[in-house]
Amino acid sequence: MATTSTSTGDIKKTKSVEVKKKLNVLIVDDDTVIRKLHENIIKSIGGISQTAKNGEEAVNIHRDGNASFDLILMDKEMPERDGLSATKKLREMKVTSMIIGVTTLADNEEERKAFMEAGLNHCLAKPLSKAKILPLINNLMDA
Repeated sequence: MATTSTSTGDIKKTKSVEVKKKLNVLIVDDDTVIRKLHENIIKSIGGISQTAKNGEEAVNIHRDGNASFDLILMDKEMPERDGLSATKKLREMKVTSMIIGVTTLADNEEERKAFMEAGLNHCLAKPLSKAKILPLINNLMDA
């Protein structure tokens, strides 16, 4: 918590200001509509986002060395490099961001298990909603 002071004549006013870190999210999905939906959710909760069209782009963003995200929303099925392979690679690269798998296959236990074992923190079914993701984000930001 930070404190700001303003002085007006002899009266000094002090008020508390909550300093909150802005949530920084990488959205990885080959579907333009889904990327836009996820961007809107992140924006609606005051976060900022960057997008990648596939897992290879996500890996390259991190390989370039100037990327740091609190959260990565990772689709499972994408061209070039799928979410499972990208998640494994990011974990090999020591990326510590919370990675949430987002897939239509979240109901399929075998697929979900394989995706989780690649290094996900959580796996959610599409479409994402603010209600689905907010508890995870609150948990992340409070950590």
